[in-house]
Amino acid sequence: MNKEEQVIMGFRDLLNKMVLLNKFKMEDSLKGYKPSEVHCIEYIGRNVDSNVVKLAESFYMTTGAISKLTKKLIKKGTIESYRKPDNKKEIYFRLTDQGKVIYKIHEELHKEFQERDKSVFEQVTEEQFDSMLSFVEKYSRHLDAEIKKLG
Repeated sequence: MNKEEQVIMGFRDLLNKMVLLNKFKMEDSLKGYKPSEVHCIEYIGRNVDSNVVKLAESFYMTTGAISKLTKKLIKKGTIESYRKPDNKKEIYFRLTDQGKVIYKIHEELHKEFQERDKSVFEQVTEEQFDSMLSFVEKYSRHLDAEIKKLG
């Protein structure tokens, strides 16, 4: 296996381990919510005037899939839709009080996971962080360009 393959396999392995370690705590703390629903709540909580198009672009999903997801979240009472007075056509989303509770639980879990992994990141130098971030940004831009080619 060459280094390129080792890096890709390493990322995949890291992600799978993180998912495994975080899964049980997430599922226990966020009963009744699928990961896609929680991440949608997180996005809406972090981004003012979220709409179907912005969510679809962020999650690399179709607008139809996002519409179904947001309808489920509206039905669960975690988000609500609204329109701006100057734009009656576009529908936006914001968190309800219940959605804010889910958002906060999710944020607290992320802090807990960061604390768990802190000992590893404390050993990383600024130069190593900069190098990793540079690689991730370059690879992400490349993948964005490939996605764009798909239309």
